Amino acid sequence: MTGQTYVGAVDQGTTGTRFMVFDHGGQVVANAYEKHEQIYPEPGWVEHDPIEIWENTKDVITTALGKAGISPDQLEAIGVTNQRETTLLWDADSGRPVHNAIVWQDRRTTDRVERLEEDGLVETVREKTGLEADAYFSATKAEWLLENADPIKMERTRPEDIYDRAEQGDVLFGTIDTWLIYNLTGEHITEVTNASRTMLYNIHDLEWDDDLLEEFGIPREMLPEVRPSSDDDTYGSTDPDGFLEAEVPVAGALGDQQAALFGQTCFDAGDAKNTYGTGSFFLMNTGEEAVESDHGLLTTIGFQRSGEPVQYALEGSIFVTGAAIEWLEDLSLIDNPAQTAELARSVDSTDGVYVVPAFTGLGAPHWDQRARGTIVGMTRGTRKEHVVRATLESIAYQTRDVAEAMEADSGIEMTSLRVDGGAVKNNYLCQLQSDIIGSRIVRPKVDETTALGSAYAAGLAVGYWEDVEGLRDNWQIDREFDPEMDRAEADRKYDRWDDALDRARNWATDGEQ
Repeated sequence: MTGQTYVGAVDQGTTGTRFMVFDHGGQVVANAYEKHEQIYPEPGWVEHDPIEIWENTKDVITTALGKAGISPDQLEAIGVTNQRETTLLWDADSGRPVHNAIVWQDRRTTDRVERLEEDGLVETVREKTGLEADAYFSATKAEWLLENADPIKMERTRPEDIYDRAEQGDVLFGTIDTWLIYNLTGEHITEVTNASRTMLYNIHDLEWDDDLLEEFGIPREMLPEVRPSSDDDTYGSTDPDGFLEAEVPVAGALGDQQAALFGQTCFDAGDAKNTYGTGSFFLMNTGEEAVESDHGLLTTIGFQRSGEPVQYALEGSIFVTGAAIEWLEDLSLIDNPAQTAELARSVDSTDGVYVVPAFTGLGAPHWDQRARGTIVGMTRGTRKEHVVRATLESIAYQTRDVAEAMEADSGIEMTSLRVDGGAVKNNYLCQLQSDIIGSRIVRPKVDETTALGSAYAAGLAVGYWEDVEGLRDNWQIDREFDPEMDRAEADRKYDRWDDALDRARNWATDGEQ
């Protein structure tokens, strides 16, 4: 290594891929981003092209380093964070995917999940994995791919060979972290937080579960090795003859929401954060105890450092928040996301309009796969400003749904919530969130905490940072938002939200996705 050194982070999200480089103070010194195509083959289906994602990953790494004048050999380590649950299979010989990746939002396996419910397996899934039985998770996606993947994309392979080759370990399974680590290092590895989102991993025994593998027909031979989130042994290194022309250790990985928990320095039981991205994901660290939820939340793995016990978390997964803002843009109600605050402020209220953005069903704490997006309360006087304001309010209401469930499960009254993600740049939304929940909202100076968390995990593994106390010192507040709305008014508005939810439930009938 020559000169000043840094840690890099690949942040592979639902809509695009980012590479960020951080210095020892946790400050961003290089940043590049590239979108990828959203593929919708049928209603309710969402796919990504894994090759496009890998090509974009290489592009953003070289672009960010080039713009900042940083040599690859100045990187002490690379961390990876990723959209979770998104699933792909690839041919071990050629490295080519057998099909597009099936995205976490995809609902094509809803019927399969309903069969699990009919067979009385929901409680078994919950006890072993901490998850609700839902098409959101990877297990039914992998099962679908094994049964339906188009063999044309697999060189030399006949349809009946896909499962046989999987049993031989010649077709590999992975979530996006595994795909990127494989392409960066040649190693077939995942880590505990991503494994915990597959609906195939026992979060108590910390191993792939034989009963679940049998239920979904997933050969163990196709599964990656599971490693700690911050791994002193590293996952491998980049090829010095490859695109980086340097040997850089890949030493940390976390699913995006756990990465944000880590980046927000929520290292102690009771620490909580909410990330506002395509969806919103509310996590509370519960320490070494896997707290079972009685209120529709998920029990999941928060993170694990080498040689240390797993830290667990409660999670409320909201499927659509930032994506609702994109929807407004798709409909040409806004030109860009920044307009939402201006339009929302231009009216005194939503004029009775409620938007339920259940475009891919309802997540925590409702778990209704057949709910669909709904607008209620419109009159002839409804204008786009009312719809925009109602869409922003829906983000706040959904977060309160989860916050109340979190308090009930944990027994901890939440007085403040750390927030991050693209939407928290919107001061109007942050204030609205504080008003609806009735808690202080705390926004850090570095709000790209997903990338920061994976950089911290990798940097700790190679000794770039000595301990988590130093990371806490890096965390700085940008702004705090305290409740201003009358509590009774906030409660009244929130109570009406329940009525709107009822209209959206169970909308997609048999034969519809």
